[in-house]
Amino acid sequence: MNLPPYAIFPAIAGEHVLLRQIIPADIKDIVEISRYDGKPAFTVQDAVEMQEKINKDYQNGNSIHWGIIDQATGVIVGTCGYYRGLDQGIGEVGCILKPDFRGQGYMTAAIKLAAHFGITTIGLNKIVAITTTSNEKAIKLLDRLNFKKTADLEDEKVEYEFDDNLGTY
Repeated sequence: MNLPPYAIFPAIAGEHVLLRQIIPADIKDIVEISRYDGKPAFTVQDAVEMQEKINKDYQNGNSIHWGIIDQATGVIVGTCGYYRGLDQGIGEVGCILKPDFRGQGYMTAAIKLAAHFGITTIGLNKIVAITTTSNEKAIKLLDRLNFKKTADLEDEKVEYEFDDNLGTY
């Protein structure tokens, strides 16, 4: 296993998106999608404090969190990363896009890059995603990316596991 933190924060380029470290200048642009432990940010200060916690989790080897950047414009359109289980060889992947950028393929591209990184760089044995039963768009995304439903959880949540045998990334 090759757990974070890394000597250089990994930036991962795909055809349309770049996954890179979130920098202080990005915070004002991601307040509306900033979350930590399921709680949303309401102000720039909230988002700053959440990012500090996320950065600490990264330094402790518990997570890695990228900004999703549109390569054509350089605009940050969302975030994604692994948030739990790395020390056990399991990565719980999570993602969120700003509303204006949904339905344009950004998340598909970002999760493919993150899955590839998780398997080839971190050495994860398993990648999971958890969403609610009512989040139809997330479920369609997970299905499209070869995640298979593995468990019904509390509070109308469901767990999906990535099937890397299908060569999605």
